[in-house]
Amino acid sequence: MAGPTGVVFPKTDAGRSTSALGRAVVADALRAVDPVGARSVQHETDWRHGYLGHFRRLVEAGLLSRDAAVTIARDGLASLHGRMRVLRADGTEVGLGDVFDTPTGAQPLRSATVAGTAEAERELSLPYRGQRLRGDDLRRRLDEWVSAGVVEPSCAEAVRTVMANPDWLDLRDQRVVVLGAGAEMGPLPSVLRWGGDVVAVDLPRPEIWRRLLDTTRRSAGRLHLPVPADTDTTDDDALAARAGADLLHHLPQVADWLLGVDGRLVLGNYVYADGATNVRLATAVDALTLRVRQRRDDVALAFLATPTDVFAVPGDAVRHAERGYAQRGIVRRSLRMASGGRLLHRNYPPGVDPGVNDSLVPQQGPNYALAKRLQRWRATVDRDAGATVSFTVAPPTRTRSVLRNRALAAAYAGAHRFGIEVFDPATSNTLMAALLVHDLRTGGGPALPHPWQDEAYGAAHGGLWRVPYTPRSALGLAVLLGLGGART
Repeated sequence: MAGPTGVVFPKTDAGRSTSALGRAVVADALRAVDPVGARSVQHETDWRHGYLGHFRRLVEAGLLSRDAAVTIARDGLASLHGRMRVLRADGTEVGLGDVFDTPTGAQPLRSATVAGTAEAERELSLPYRGQRLRGDDLRRRLDEWVSAGVVEPSCAEAVRTVMANPDWLDLRDQRVVVLGAGAEMGPLPSVLRWGGDVVAVDLPRPEIWRRLLDTTRRSAGRLHLPVPADTDTTDDDALAARAGADLLHHLPQVADWLLGVDGRLVLGNYVYADGATNVRLATAVDALTLRVRQRRDDVALAFLATPTDVFAVPGDAVRHAERGYAQRGIVRRSLRMASGGRLLHRNYPPGVDPGVNDSLVPQQGPNYALAKRLQRWRATVDRDAGATVSFTVAPPTRTRSVLRNRALAAAYAGAHRFGIEVFDPATSNTLMAALLVHDLRTGGGPALPHPWQDEAYGAAHGGLWRVPYTPRSALGLAVLLGLGGART
């Protein structure tokens, strides 16, 4: 059979079009709150390049009220679930909502459990530039990040709270499900280091599972991995050869497995794929999340948001950016004149509260933007329904997927010239794991009146919210300045 199977885009006259799906879902999300915006989306003829303004509009329209933001999220998710399809290997096709009730004949999954032998760590420490920061050193680093505008003050406050409650790191009362267990940004290494239980889901690729099993053996925690029900081995190499599940094709099996896991579940979404597959995978995870949440009342959700998106930000972040803009007057005016006004636009209109930070990167494309927006919508809808949700904006990070893109790699190498700090993966995933602990122990963080404030709480955006210039107006310069560093 030509083309992908499993979770797929719906058919159109032009085939299974990613642009048609993106336009339709964004228009549906906007329609009830912003009908003019919805019509503008429908009339967009160049979605690949024109999507940026429409994704910004999704945030701006949601600022009208809490109900507006929740309505946009709910309608966007409903549109996605109503449109996406599941194509079987035999050519039969069903709706996404029917996949869990349609027999597949595939073998069910069971858990194999592997335990580490190390001592559990009971003090929060953070790897940073060749050191391991803890205690006063870590507090000073948090203070410096806040002063430089690299993280929001609420992020540093949350980390300090975890430091003051080291017993919180003992997550043996949770079952932390890591969807995308091999991801560089996931909490798996930290949770295992602290002696917790990780329920791991990733593709059936032995190299992934050998690495995860090795990490587990050197930790204090336990790893629960999915294997076919007839697996009777306890040998690591044999387990690695049989472990894993493809979420695009085995949603019913993974759902049934997770529904049978004992203990409170923390369903963490850390999956990523390139291109259009990212939307398919994000959709599969959301369908799985909905299924598990509908059948268990003890499920918390966890998400990491990309900083290269559109967010409403507090007035304090706007004022920080304005101070920097005023201090760089001569340099800014010279560069703007030399570029014909294309470079170094101010990040926010003066005095706005909240401001709207638009850090979308065109090179990442509309499929990436939609996949990440779906996660934000799920966080908004389920938090509104009373679920415990950990949603944190993660910092720009030198992950393998970013460094594969030459332009992004160069931009990251030059970002420090504009006050943006790009993190190493070990620093990012440990910091994000600490914020996850905070959210789990505080019921998802403080109760805030609007979803944009929930999203802004604890954000570690690397400086993108507080720099003087709109990120896209500085991107070209960052690329030029960073080309040498990226090659290195």
